[in-house]
Amino acid sequence: MDKYKRSFRKRLPPIQSGDRIDYRNIRLISQFISEQGKILSRRVNRLTLKQQRLITIAIKQARILSLLPFLNNDRLLERTE
Repeated sequence: MDKYKRSFRKRLPPIQSGDRIDYRNIRLISQFISEQGKILSRRVNRLTLKQQRLITIAIKQARILSLLPFLNNDRLLERTE
């Protein structure tokens, strides 16, 4: 047995230099949100501290402007039906 646990979670590539971290770039910032709608941690994202701060700010701005949902209630709706 291995000493270390292996993670089967999909590894996201770090943000490329040409990518703009902005609340309007929904394709990019939606990669850093879990299935439940939570912002993934920096360790999972493999981002620098500055990039994680910019991603967090962009996600919060997009949520306030209703570009992203605060919660992903798809699972809750499936259970109740």
